[in-house]
Amino acid sequence: MAAELADLCRQLRLAHVMDYVSQENEEIRRIVGQILSAELDGRRRAKLGKLVQQAGFPHIKTFDGYVYDHISFPNGVSPEKLRELEWLERKENLLLMGAVGTGKTHMATALGVEACRRGKAVQFYRASDLVGVLQEKFAAGTLNRFREKLRKVDLLILDEVGYVPFSQTGSELLFNVIADCYEQQSVIVTSNLEFGQWTSIFGDTKLTSALVDRLVHHAHILSFTGESFRFKQAMERIPM
Repeated sequence: MAAELADLCRQLRLAHVMDYVSQENEEIRRIVGQILSAELDGRRRAKLGKLVQQAGFPHIKTFDGYVYDHISFPNGVSPEKLRELEWLERKENLLLMGAVGTGKTHMATALGVEACRRGKAVQFYRASDLVGVLQEKFAAGTLNRFREKLRKVDLLILDEVGYVPFSQTGSELLFNVIADCYEQQSVIVTSNLEFGQWTSIFGDTKLTSALVDRLVHHAHILSFTGESFRFKQAMERIPM
């Protein structure tokens, strides 16, 4: 009990409580331990709620019931290792590639929520939305401040790269954000296009090549196959 109390006091940064409690009987120490545990749990829940809210997830997703059968994992990567987030600690990237509706965004979001649970700062953007924000900040003269804010997150999630082509300015602004992240933060990208098709989105061949090079280095690429879950569910609802 003494060791547990000391650990609770350390986590809650209570410098003098342990000195007082150590002089009391076992029952008092037990009650104080319960109170401190409740306080620590409450702080963790509050921090999680704040991190999830700040992340900007469009929907909260978890891995409960998630199916991995249609996903090809690279060597050394498994669903378990993915959820352990060691890749995040090593500032590695995840590139989730495959057809529309095959669970890429779900996985990216669930990993982001898990990162929040572990006290990591996460930011989620649809790629087109982020480009729009970057262009607005650039026009308003506040781009550097916004990029500095992005540099402080542990994980940046870029969803739906490939759905909407970008202007030259938008492509350059997004490239600079990804360059900022290189070997400093982890990035998760979801895309329905193979890398060879990214030029159609970013326009410039050299810029696209440089962008892909930074993303792929220190990255794990997961391939999603099969038909859209949403289409399958819609078909199941149609009366026969």
